[in-house]
Amino acid sequence: MMRILLSLCLLTFLASCGADGAPNPPAKPGVSVTGQVKVGVGGSL
Repeated sequence: MMRILLSLCLLTFLASCGADGAPNPPAKPGVSVTGQVKVGVGGSL
């Protein structure tokens, strides 16, 4: 029973990670960093 639960959890994790096939190499060689960064303090009084 524990094996089945572990297998289902692993399958769920792999299905939810967004993997859609084999990885593709980047168009340009080298290292690139992309994304967005936000820094701040939030809250309400």
